[in-house]
Amino acid sequence: MLRKYSTYCLGLLLAVLLLSGRRAAAQELLAEVDVKALNVTITDQQLLTQMRNEIQQFLNNRQWTNDVYKAEERIRCTIFIGITAIPQNGQYQATARIFSKRPVYGTSYETTLMNYAETWKFTYLPGQPLDFSENSYVNNLSSLLSFYALTIIGMDQDSFAPLGGSRIFDRARNIMQNAAQNQDGDEGWKESGKRDQRSRYWLLAGLQDPQLEALRSATYAYYRQGLDIFIQKPDDARTGIYTALQGVQQAAQRRPGSTLIKAFFEAKADEIANLYRGSSSAEQKQGVVALLQEVDPTNSAKYQAILQSR
Repeated sequence: MLRKYSTYCLGLLLAVLLLSGRRAAAQELLAEVDVKALNVTITDQQLLTQMRNEIQQFLNNRQWTNDVYKAEERIRCTIFIGITAIPQNGQYQATARIFSKRPVYGTSYETTLMNYAETWKFTYLPGQPLDFSENSYVNNLSSLLSFYALTIIGMDQDSFAPLGGSRIFDRARNIMQNAAQNQDGDEGWKESGKRDQRSRYWLLAGLQDPQLEALRSATYAYYRQGLDIFIQKPDDARTGIYTALQGVQQAAQRRPGSTLIKAFFEAKADEIANLYRGSSSAEQKQGVVALLQEVDPTNSAKYQAILQSR
């Protein structure tokens, strides 16, 4: 009888461990958060540490989708929060920059997938837990974090399947609409200013704009038909990336000055320049440089250096 009881307890323990392991494996994000005071004085540095830890746990300890992610498949991302003002106790204004990375197949190289910055306003009170509800507004900080968690996942899924993040972007829009209806939600949730203004509204608007669908399709081609085969077939990879950039060019012609296109080149300009410096085709170099200087003149000097390489 004792042996049966011991066997039962062991089986129960194994089941609990397996379930907890499965739950952990399903979590999508592996985020690092950095919070610093910029142009403001915060005497209690422990406050910043606590804020950082709670935000990081909010992002990492939650299952955001029903998709199964292995531990090694979790999306590496970083959020830098620079506090610029404290209008009153517990209220913060900040600049935020969000990065996410994607592994390149068959290599140890991680490529930048998302690089986006905007301003945040939020309330944070130590000891008050960060909660999440997809269908109702809790507070601006949890909405900001949830919105970017889903946007990071959606952009990552776009890189593995054509328009793969569409259903995730729909969920991000639901969070945005709930936040926009609340008085303590900031202007970044609303359609204000120009289309090329830096805000989460215009970021998501770009991701869901049919006129920019060519950019999202190009994202898939850039990674799956370009970077992921670069080690095995570098010439084919550069051809695939050139085709992808033509899709970006098409989107840029339809939506000049789009926030999403600017964000794409902020993440990829250096990488693209490095990829084509090694090309043995002078014709290919000239074609890609002409295209890039048209759609991304800000980084023209980086692209011009492609032609000078041998």
